[in-house]
Amino acid sequence: MAIQTAGQKPAKATKLKIENQATFDLPKDTDEQIYKILDFLPTEHTRGLDKIKLVDFISDPRLQKMDVPLKGDLPGLYHPKIQNQNAFLELSMGALLQPTEKFAKKWMAKQSFKSNIAGLIFSLVGQHYYLTLRHSVKKQNLEPQIRQYAEKNLKSWGEKQNVNSFRAKLFKPLRPYIERWAKWLNKKAAAAQKKG
Repeated sequence: MAIQTAGQKPAKATKLKIENQATFDLPKDTDEQIYKILDFLPTEHTRGLDKIKLVDFISDPRLQKMDVPLKGDLPGLYHPKIQNQNAFLELSMGALLQPTEKFAKKWMAKQSFKSNIAGLIFSLVGQHYYLTLRHSVKKQNLEPQIRQYAEKNLKSWGEKQNVNSFRAKLFKPLRPYIERWAKWLNKKAAAAQKKG
């Protein structure tokens, strides 16, 4: 039993609500998958989030006022806290599952749904964390910090998911060499970009 300080209520972890407003069929156990992804993150990173809203496609009035036109559908949107409405995440199932496309694209989207939704949730929770809870980060440094947060969590989540798979066991010894090679290729590409 945890020690309780006089006058303070114990902090209880509340589960985020999932509002499913998508009209087409979602993959089996989508809600459980989302909860597993959220459980992977530290509780303090999701503090202040009220719900996750699953919709067909995101249609927000703020998107019409953007200077840069969007290519394709927006997969997710973070809604910050406004007055008496808590912050929440909006996920577009149409952008992730692509139900209007041909069979091959639909099949590919369904196969990569689990990792795509994990990456999207990590990115949106990263936005929430850096915009509301980390006040030491300057606005011009937000995007790289959020990208790094999402990549780090997605990498460790993926490793945890595939810890006993044949592919993970096969490539684990080769990983340092592949990472070094990727670093070398990135340096070479950056040098070529500077010249050209």
